[in-house]
Amino acid sequence: MTRVAVVGGGQLARMLAPAATAMGVTLRVLIESGRASAALAAHETVVGLPGDADAVRQLLADPRPDVLTWEHEHIPSTVFDLAAEWRVPTRPGREALLFARDKIAMRERLGHMGLPMPAWRAVETEDDVEAFLSVHGSVGVLKRARGGYDGKGVRIVRSPAQADDWLSAAAAGGPALLIEDRVAYTRELAIQVARRPSGEIRAWPLVESVQRDGVCAEVIAPAPGLSPTVQAEAESIARRIADTVDVTGVLAVELFEVGGRLLVNELAMRPHNCGHWSIEGSVTSQFEQHLRAVLDWPLGDTAALAPVTVMANVLGGSRTVLESAWPHVIDPGAKVHLYGKGVRPGRKVGHVTVMGQQVDDVRGRAAQTAAVVRDGGQS
Repeated sequence: MTRVAVVGGGQLARMLAPAATAMGVTLRVLIESGRASAALAAHETVVGLPGDADAVRQLLADPRPDVLTWEHEHIPSTVFDLAAEWRVPTRPGREALLFARDKIAMRERLGHMGLPMPAWRAVETEDDVEAFLSVHGSVGVLKRARGGYDGKGVRIVRSPAQADDWLSAAAAGGPALLIEDRVAYTRELAIQVARRPSGEIRAWPLVESVQRDGVCAEVIAPAPGLSPTVQAEAESIARRIADTVDVTGVLAVELFEVGGRLLVNELAMRPHNCGHWSIEGSVTSQFEQHLRAVLDWPLGDTAALAPVTVMANVLGGSRTVLESAWPHVIDPGAKVHLYGKGVRPGRKVGHVTVMGQQVDDVRGRAAQTAAVVRDGGQS
């Protein structure tokens, strides 16, 4: 039986499981604990952290997986070394991981490719920050090169002094820092492509991502008011990155739309929150496609199944409320996904997908159902 090993036991691994089951693929997942989101969904589990060599060896042990992939970027190089020792291919590979988890390396590579992105520079001192702000305006976006997500590891700075504690932490061996221009964008977009080792690439429709407090709140697919030119430009950017960096699997490229231009914001070389809409809204979901790609199987059709699909994240709430929310979901067209995760304010604990004809109507239904799930019918 075909077997795929996955490093990471979060909701992305959890959502790979139904696709794997339908495809006749056994999913073996390295989970952080028995309470991990993927613990009950995966076919086989190994408890341990990516840095635990014994746990990784169990993940790779006989019956040996056909391929190893990952659902987050926090992976030490020893995982790749052990996979090579066991003759298990890793997809995406070591180089792709570097550009997914290190923003400085990513910006440098995009610059070499001549792709559009915000002005930026690596910074080590307050003088570096001052020099950047003096050229690019009075406000900058300070970022930790590694480890940030969902608004973490990002800070708006208006003076070098506001970067002092992070600069000190970096000097003491913490994550390196970069500063970027604070772009006055029209909206945030995202494009996803999947690529298999043979080079076949397929792209999903460009989507709009709506952020609140640095966290994705909803995704609209396809992005409203989209011109074919912008879709084609986004696809071209993503295809170039996938080919140049040798991505295998799903690649998500987060973009700023500035007038009629696109700027690359972030990369993720795995299934991504911006693609959850595809579970119900596309002929082939990002999770099925990721498995197809890493196994080097023919890729599926990525066409949308409705004029509008909206995914609304369920952020925070109460574990007790979430577990009793279903009786309060009255929209027969709403699809609810809960991740089985511990709850804290602002954390993604599930999502809702609604499909329909009109953007405003579908957005309203998705937001209302997400509120019902979060609040247990009190909204």
